[in-house]
Parts: sequence; C-alpha cells; structure tokens
Amino acid sequence: MAQMRSHYSIDISEKEYNTQVTVAGWIEDIRNIGAIAFIIIRDNKGTLQVTALKKHNEQLLQQLTALPRESVISVSGMVKENAKVRNGYEIIPESVEVLSIAETPLPLGVVDKVEADFDTRLDNRFIDLRKREQLAIFKIRSEVIGAVHDYLRERGFLEVHTPNIIPSCSEGGTDVFKIRYFEKEAYLAQSPQLYKQSLMATGFDHVYEIAWYFRAEEHNTRRHLNESTAVDLEMAFISSEEEVMQILEGLVNAMWLRAGTCDTELAVLNRTISVPKLPFPRITYDDVLTKLAKRDVQVTWGADLGIEEERVLGDIMKEEGVDFYFITRYPLESKPFYTMPEGEKLSRGFDLECMGVELASGSQRIHHVDLLMKRMKTLGLDPKDFDFYLKAFRYGMPPHGGFGFGIERFLMRLLDIPNIRECILFPRDRTRLSP
Repeated sequence: MAQMRSHYSIDISEKEYNTQVTVAGWIEDIRNIGAIAFIIIRDNKGTLQVTALKKHNEQLLQQLTALPRESVISVSGMVKENAKVRNGYEIIPESVEVLSIAETPLPLGVVDKVEADFDTRLDNRFIDLRKREQLAIFKIRSEVIGAVHDYLRERGFLEVHTPNIIPSCSEGGTDVFKIRYFEKEAYLAQSPQLYKQSLMATGFDHVYEIAWYFRAEEHNTRRHLNESTAVDLEMAFISSEEEVMQILEGLVNAMWLRAGTCDTELAVLNRTISVPKLPFPRITYDDVLTKLAKRDVQVTWGADLGIEEERVLGDIMKEEGVDFYFITRYPLESKPFYTMPEGEKLSRGFDLECMGVELASGSQRIHHVDLLMKRMKTLGLDPKDFDFYLKAFRYGMPPHGGFGFGIERFLMRLLDIPNIRECILFPRDRTRLSP
C-alpha cells in the first residue's frame, strides 16, 4: 500500500529539494490559469503549494482542478525550490490519490474573508476547527495542559480520575443535572470535590485531576459554560490556605511560560505573552469592597462578586500594574459547606482573578467531621445525603485544601479571546446541545 504522507508542510526543507515526497491534506484553494494551476494544500502544520503543469501532465492538472475546495488528497511529486511561493518551495505532482470529495457548496468557508456568524460556525464546528486561528488555540491549550502535568508531577502530585456520575451534589444547591441511574436518581458532578477530599484520607496526600464540570446554571454569557474543564487539586498536611495559593500561582506561571513557547501559534493569533509577576498580590474581601466603593460600586457585605464588580476591580488592579491577584478572607456565608471558617464570619477561602475574570476558587477545607456536619445543616443540607463523603472524615483525616482552576477561562485571559466558547472544542451552553 502506498504511503499517504511522507512529510508535513513544515517538514520540507532544502535537503528535500529535487527529491520525491508525498504530502496530504485538504485543498484550501485552486487557481487555474490554463497552462498552469496552483493548488494550496493544508495539513495540520501549515500549507504548501502544488504546481500542476499542463505540459508535464495535462490529465493530472485537469483532475486536480476539477476537485472542490476542502476535498482531501494525497499528492506525490518532486520538490522544487521557488523563492516566490510560500515556504520557499513547490511540489510538481506526479500522482494524486483522491481520498474524499467535498460536497458543494460548503456550509462554512475556511479562508473566506467574509466571516460567518458565531452560531453558523458552531453548527459546523468540524469545518470551523480547520481554520488556522482555531487550530492555534487548541495547540496552545494542549501545551498548557502539558505544563500542568509537568509542574504538578514534579512536586509529587498524583493524577487521579474520579466519577462524573455521583449520588449527591458536590457543592449543594440546585444547579445540577439530574439523571436516572437505573432505579436510582443521580447527578452529573459539579466538580470532583467530594472525591478528591476523600482521597486525602487515603495517604495519597497530593492529587490532581483534569476534571469535567457539569453545572446547570442558566447563564448565557460570554464567560460561562454548562460543561467545562478544570485543573482540580487537593493537598494534605497543610497549615493554611497560603500553601495552596503558592502551588496555584506557581502553576499559573508555568502554564503562562509554556504558552510563551508556542511562537507559531501566537503569531497566527497575533498575540504576545508577557511573564506574570510572582507572587500574586493578596487582597482581602473587605479591601475589595473598599476599592469598589471608591468607584461608587456598592456590594452588600457577604455577597459574592458579580460580573460587573469583577470587571471594575480588574480595571482598578490594572491601574495598579497588577493582572493576577488573590481575593482572600471571604465571608463564610458565601462559600461552600466544606470551607474552613476563620472566626465566626470569615473563611479561609480564596479566589484567583485575572484582569477582572475569576479563574480559580479554593480554600483550606474543614477536616473535623462534627464541624463539617454543622456547616451542612447551617446551609440546609442533610448529612445523610453525604454518608460516603463523611465516612472518610471519621477515621483519620489530615488538614487539607485545594482549588478548582478553569481551563477555558484561563485561555480566554491568556489569549485575549472574547468568548469562552472559542476555548472548548464542542461548547455546551444553555441553548446548545449539538454538535
């Protein structure tokens, strides 16, 4: 069987000139001027030009120029240096294998100058993802997730995978997707929270997961998804939430630095990456309210910050030369039941924000079962619904803490992308269940 590809477009260099290669990909464009035709082929790493000559092989020229755009072909031919074309070379074809013929008209253009509306793009996501800009986002996404694994494993964290079908709500509340699990009622996990805390009782000490979040929140904004991904982490034998924040800021820095190595993709997106300054400032919830009040933005003490309040705070911090910042000492009433109290009204919870967008939320957790049950009851939760979770706290649970860090929101800030739906392959929101 003939080889469909010997080289990608960027793999061909001077040493391949005047040699035979086989390339494969999608036909991005065809320009036929009679005696000669230029066919642009796109692969996963770039584009290249195939130059078909009538005098060389008229039948091959006719075969190539008759194909619709976005058809898939494999071409074998001779590499010739040509400083006037992209990549500095062209391929003179000797044979072509048509692998798939695209129907016409295309539901969505790939290199067309007229941009389609967002819904049309998402309805035809498989074509939308052929665009260089979209591919660049997901190549960078892959790199920064690779940085997550490298950074955390170097610090002794064990990667785990916890269930997405669970018997009780991860964080309480009503924003959950209920499902039928045979004869029982179950839920899609809001986060791995209950399981990763349970693992702190096993002696694993440090765990992390690239997790899926399922949240039935009726948002329809540019920064919310109903199915999203996150770095979820838990670590035991901590003295305070400060140790967790140090891991988080180091992780963000490592991801940011790794993104900075993606020169080709950043150039496609016309983005530059500047290194964040460590450590990130810590500002208390009360200090945040004071800053906002000076801008005539009033927040009732105890309330969580909304989108507008976060935006204004981001502007304030930007004026102070700060992109990343932790908000600490949140009111206990605004945090989940497992958050460790700090006195009567405050908590050891924190959020990490970047330029007015919340990226992560975490805390030191409660590790005493009696206090945990008390907090559940205060928030209207029945401890009987959390038997499997509470059991782990009855037989030796060390002090611990952790966070959940949104991958899509991180990419939004990193690459200055206005809509979070650009940062996940097949977005799920309030109105979209397909493709």
